[in-house]
Amino acid sequence: MTDKNIQQVIEIEKQSQEIYEKAKREAQQLPVLAEQEAKAMIEKAKADAQEQARQIIAKAQTTDAAQGISDQATAKASELETLAKKN
Repeated sequence: MTDKNIQQVIEIEKQSQEIYEKAKREAQQLPVLAEQEAKAMIEKAKADAQEQARQIIAKAQTTDAAQGISDQATAKASELETLAKKN
């Protein structure tokens, strides 16, 4: 082997080691990134669930209020009908 060939082999080994080290660093970061993504997904799901719950409660309150008004109107109509029959 010539000096040039030896230098090429050394350079290839050096590049290979750098690639390995970079891959190793990236692999070590994967659990951290996965945890961050999982936390973000959980927070989004929680926020979505809270918004849905708020909407359901608001709709239920509106329905309850409408039912109360309807019940009052029905009672008043019955009362007026009873009074009308007395007259």
